[in-house]
This record gives sequence, structure tokens and C-alpha cells, in this order.
Amino acid sequence: MSSSGTWKTRQKTVFVTGAAGGIGKETARQLVAQGHNVALVDLAVDAVEQAAAELGDRALPIAADVTDAHALRRAAATTARRFGGIDVAVANAGLGILEPILSGDRAKQQLMLDVNLGGVLDTLRETAPYVIARRGYMLPIASGAAVSHLPLLGVYGATKAGVEALGDALRTELLGRGVQVGVGYFLFTRTAMLDGPGAQNLPLLERGMGWPLNRHMPVEHVGSVIVRGIERRGRRVYAPRLVGPMLPLRQLLGPVIEQQFRLTGVVRAVEQIDTVAEPRGDQATALNA
Repeated sequence: MSSSGTWKTRQKTVFVTGAAGGIGKETARQLVAQGHNVALVDLAVDAVEQAAAELGDRALPIAADVTDAHALRRAAATTARRFGGIDVAVANAGLGILEPILSGDRAKQQLMLDVNLGGVLDTLRETAPYVIARRGYMLPIASGAAVSHLPLLGVYGATKAGVEALGDALRTELLGRGVQVGVGYFLFTRTAMLDGPGAQNLPLLERGMGWPLNRHMPVEHVGSVIVRGIERRGRRVYAPRLVGPMLPLRQLLGPVIEQQFRLTGVVRAVEQIDTVAEPRGDQATALNA
């Protein structure tokens, strides 16, 4: 490794996307508190500058849109110039919108695909040369929605399953270069995302999931789990603990959750929300041909 000391004890530079608030900001706060350097990358210019100002000189604010690969390339280069390199990339930026697949807003669905999947892909691609040089660690953040595919989270879950696939494949691709790759899985966390678009459908989703899957975790806890995951360069980084057994049991879990949603009446309620449009003229002609 290019820096002195073992991985756990050496000072690291961590590149975090979606760092103006929520999980990203809290992770950055805890990393800085432990003496690490952090690049806070976010589209929200004022918020990311304010977040960095609160954390001090070890925090570098960078305004960048994760759907813009060139902006991410500049952000990675800026981080390396300021701190001498990048040891860790945490691809955390994401959007969560609770809507049915068929009648959900297509533009919002595309935005989730672009940010949650495309943004993670480009974050990994643009930071990889620096992380490889430090024989470091990459942590794309997926979700519990990558493990169990739920109604109202179909597109979101698809993006997060894609993130899991990227992380797992990249781990093997980088196996000979001294870089380790993890994947993060988290359930409900108390952040502004829970109050975002589609939040009116959140109680319905929580009812279907039931306790303890619907419990809201403090963001401080999730941040600490990510920091520990970085320290151990973990293959799987997750919270709450019950996510651990869900990972190998996912094929058995699916039918159980489907039955739970049916018994709680959520399936019928979702049908009422999911008002699928009538066929357009050309579709109707094709159907009647």
C-alpha cells in the first residue's frame, strides 16, 4: 500500500457521494471524527458546502451530479489533488420513490435508474484508478430492496439489485489488484428520503412488511455500520442485523413476503393505487387485430 501503516490504522481519504445529508453526511462526519479525510460529493451546492464547513478542514465539498461522468471524473481528480489520492469510494447517492411500476411517473423512474444505477456505475469507474493505486476499498450502497422485491419499490429495487450485481462482479474483476469491494444493504433509515416523493405510500409498505422489518433505524447507526465496514473492508455491510440471514435465504423469503402482503390487505390496496392507463389507440388496434 502506498500509505504507511496497516489498513485499519492508517489515515484514509474517502470519496462519498450523496454527502450533503442523510447517510452520506453522517458517514462523513464519523470518518472525519476518526481523523480521515473525506470528499463530500453532492448535487446540492449550498448543502454540501454547509456540511463540509461543519466538519472542518478534513472535509472537501465538491458539487457534482452523479449522472454526469465528466463531473465525477473532475471530482475524483480534485480529491486526489487535495489529499494525495483516494483510498475508499462510497457510492451512496440515490433516490427512493414509492410508486407502482405500471402507473408510476416514467420520468421519475428514469431518474432513479440514472442516479441509483448509472450514478453508482460512474462513481466506481471514475474513482477506480485512484483506489487501485492505493489498493483500497469500494462500497456501492444497495438496499434491503435488492434482497426482497416489494410492491411500490419495483423500480427502486431494480436499481439496487443492479448495484448489488455491479459490486459482486467488480469484486472478482479487481481480485488481483489488491482492491476489495463490498455491497451495502440497509432497511428504513431516518433520513429526508422517507419524506420524499411517494411518501404518502410509505405507511402501506410498512404495514405489508411488518415488524421488525419496518423499523426505522437512526442514521447515526447506519453511519457507524458503514465506517466499520470500511475498517474491515467488508464484503457485506448491512443493518439491521436481520439483513444478514436474509441474504442467503432470499429465494425462500420472497414467497413468505408475498403472502404477508396478501394477508395484510396491501396487495389489494396497491391495486387501487396502480391505476393502469387504458390502451392507446395503436395498442387497442393491435389487441383487436
